[in-house]
Order: sequence, then C-alpha cells, then structure tokens
Amino acid sequence: MLNIVLFGPPGAGKGTQSQKLIDTYNLIHLSTGDLLRSQIAAGTELGLRAKTLMDQGLLVPDEVVIGMIDSKLKENKEAAGFIFDGFPRTVPQAEGLDQLMTENDTAITCMIALEVSEEELTKRLLLRGQTSGRPDDQDESLVRKRVQEYNTKTAPVAGFYAQQGKYHAVNGIGEIEEIFNQTCAIIDSYLTQPKTV
Repeated sequence: MLNIVLFGPPGAGKGTQSQKLIDTYNLIHLSTGDLLRSQIAAGTELGLRAKTLMDQGLLVPDEVVIGMIDSKLKENKEAAGFIFDGFPRTVPQAEGLDQLMTENDTAITCMIALEVSEEELTKRLLLRGQTSGRPDDQDESLVRKRVQEYNTKTAPVAGFYAQQGKYHAVNGIGEIEEIFNQTCAIIDSYLTQPKTV
C-alpha cells in the first residue's frame, strides 16, 4: 500500500499536486477537513463530537481526527493507498498516525514536502484571495501569520519523518508538470524497491 503524506505550507500547491497524484497512482485522498465535514454531514458519533467542539470555536482533538482516519482506512482495505493532505500537523499527530497505520497492517511510505519561500507563498495566497473569495487569503498580515504558524508548529513534523528516512523535499516553485514529475520520481523509487517483510 502506498501511503503518502503531502506536506507544505498554505499556498504551496498541495491541492493541485495531490489531485494529479490521486489520478496517477489511484490513491484515496484523505483531507482531514473533508473527513470532518463528511462525518458531520453523516451524523456519525465522531462527527457529532467534532461539531460540538467546532461550534464552540475549539480545535478537534487528535484522537477524534485519528478515529475518522481509522474508519476511512477500514472502509477502504482494498485501496492502492492513501494521500494524507493537511495531516499530520504536529509531531504527536504523526506519532498517532504511525501507530494507527501499524494497527491497520500498513505504514506511511514517505513524506513529500513542497518547499516554497515565504515571499512566494504570500504572493500566491493574496492572488488566490482575489479569485477564491476566501477572506483568510486576502489580508497580508493574516497570510503571513498562517505561514509563520506553519513554520513553528508543523515544520517539526518534517524532522519526525526525516528521522525515519522518509522525508523528501521538492521545490514547489516552477511549472506544475515539472514539480509533479519530481514528485513521481520519488514515489516511483519506493515502488521499485524490493518489499521487506
């Protein structure tokens, strides 16, 4: 099973690249935002717990998110693999995800990080704000704060996967196809490795 963590700050191009990877490798997209929304819409126990917290403006705890990922893994036992988008965001989440994957007889194959400079991210997000209507993409100070938040809290997750030899950086600036080809080269190197039992 091919399980990829697609990593990078807001505006790095994760959405664009993940769709291309899903189509190429027949992966299931695991976006925690989408998972939360679908569980809430379905009225599941986890969804109701999440909604109660979100309505109070609180973050959904890791165990609820991990529980949702677990049910998605169990629903798709025959899948070729998963692409994790927006998760894990912290080292405890990465540890929890590793444990969950082990319980489901699989593992994270690799983490691919799209690296983009803060200036480029700010430019991209402000540009996206002009067309997306997303208020958080229209205010430069908010944009810079989100990038800063990512650098502080989320970037250490890269170190967690680097220690396992699973971290790969890709320059997120350039042609979409070029970035995609570099990403595929990393994934293909895992697919050609002999299976270890």
